[in-house]
Amino acid sequence: MKTPQDVVKLIEEKGIQIIDVKFTDVFGQWQHFSMPVEEFDAATVFQEGMGFDGSSIRGFQSIEASDMILLADPESAIVDPVCEHPTLSLVCDVYDPITREAYSRDPRYVARKAVKYLQDSGIADTAYFGPEAEFFVFDKVMYSAGEYSSAYQIDSVEGPWNSGIFGFGHSVPHKRGYFPVAPFDTLQDLRSEMVRTMIASGIEVEVHHHEVATAGQCEIDMKYDRLVRMADKVQLYKYIVKNVAKKHGKTVTFMPKPIYADNGSGMHTHQSLWKDGQPLFAGEEYAGISQLALWYIGGILKHINALLAICAPTTNSYRRLVPGYEAPVVIAYSARNRSAAVRIPMYSQSPKAKRLEFRCPDPTANPYLAFAAMLMAGLDGINNQIDPGAPADMDLFEAENIGKVRTTVGKLNEALDALEADKAFLLEGGVFTEDLLHTFITHKHEEEVGPVSLRPHPYEFLLYYGA
Repeated sequence: MKTPQDVVKLIEEKGIQIIDVKFTDVFGQWQHFSMPVEEFDAATVFQEGMGFDGSSIRGFQSIEASDMILLADPESAIVDPVCEHPTLSLVCDVYDPITREAYSRDPRYVARKAVKYLQDSGIADTAYFGPEAEFFVFDKVMYSAGEYSSAYQIDSVEGPWNSGIFGFGHSVPHKRGYFPVAPFDTLQDLRSEMVRTMIASGIEVEVHHHEVATAGQCEIDMKYDRLVRMADKVQLYKYIVKNVAKKHGKTVTFMPKPIYADNGSGMHTHQSLWKDGQPLFAGEEYAGISQLALWYIGGILKHINALLAICAPTTNSYRRLVPGYEAPVVIAYSARNRSAAVRIPMYSQSPKAKRLEFRCPDPTANPYLAFAAMLMAGLDGINNQIDPGAPADMDLFEAENIGKVRTTVGKLNEALDALEADKAFLLEGGVFTEDLLHTFITHKHEEEVGPVSLRPHPYEFLLYYGA
C-alpha cells in the first residue's frame, strides 16, 4: 500500500519530470492531463484536489455546473510505461469541489461502493476478479462513415484473404488461430513485449497466446486481483497493449467483432468471494462448488440481460453474441460447456481455485461498472437464494436441445430495455444511482443505437440496390 510519502520518494528516485493523472469516464474511456513535476504538490494531488471541466467529459456534468476535482490514489502510482519523458502515472477519483463528496457518476466510485456493500453484508470481505480481455492486432485499418458513403477495411499478414497474393505463405484460417506456433503466430515477440511492459508496470501476467480467430486475435491473461484494483489494471492493460502495438507500426482494437465469419473478442470474467482469507466458492455441490456459489450464479443468470447492457455495451457486442462462434448466448451454467453463459473451470480442484467464469462480457465494457454490476447480481442471488436450475452439460446447439434452452437478448437496445426494467438489484445500497443509469441508458440509445439503426449498411446495397 503506497502512501503519498512513498509517491514523493518514487518521484525523486526515478527522476520524474511529468505527473500524469488519469480517470475513467462513464463509458470506460481513460482520460488524463499532465503537469510538470515542478508543479507537483502532494497536498493538492492527494487532499485538496486538481480541477477540471466536467462538462467536457461524456456523461459527466452540464455546462452550468462544470467544475470538478480529482484526488489521486497513491496506491496506483507507477512510472508510465509509454511516455518518453520520465512520467509518473496516478489513477484518480472524481469529487464535487463544493460538497467534497465523491461523484455519483464516477465509475471508480461505483466499484468502491460495490465492495463496501459486499463487506457490509457480512457475506464476504473480498471479491476477486480475473478478466480475459481479448483483442485483435491489425497491420492496417481504415474506416469512414459520411452522409453519402460508408466503408471499413482491415488487413493482417495472417489473414487468409492474403493467400492469393505473393507473401509469406502461412496465413491463419478462420477459427484456426488457437495456439499455432510461428510462423503462423506472427505476434509472439510483440505479445512478449506487451507482457514485459505490463509486469514492469505492476501487472501480474499468467499467460499469453494467439486466440481462435485469424488476423491477429490475441489474449494476455492477468492474475486475479481485488475488484477495484483489477478494474484499474484493465485500463492500464488496454493502454499498454495499444501503445506497444503502435510503437511497432501496428494497431490494436478491443472491438468485439471486427471480422465477419470468425470468432469475436470477449472478456470472460472469473470471479470469487473470500472471507477472512478463506475461499467461499468451494464446496460439495455440483463441480465442487458451494451452495453460496450456486446462488451467486443464480443471480447472474436471473439478471443476465440487464447485465449485458453494462457488460456488452455496444451495438457491435451483439455481432459477437450469436450461436456458432463459441459465444456464450445460452442462459445456463456448466462445468465445461463454453456455450453456457457461466462456466465453472475444472483445471484445478484446489478450493482456492474454485470460481465461476461469466463469459458474456466483452472488453468494450467499463471495467468498474461491469465488475460492480456482476457482483451486485451475484449478491442478489445469495441474498434471495436464487436457484440457477440444473447445469447444462449437453451440446446446447444439438437439434434436440435447441428448443429447451433460453438465450440472451440479441441487440443492444433490447439489453438497455432489460436494464431499465430490471435495475433494482443495482440500486441496492446506493451502489448504482438512478441518475447514473439514466445517463448511461440515454446516451447509448441516442448516440449509438439510434445512429447505427438509421444508417444504410453497405451490405444492404448488395442485397437491395437492384430491387
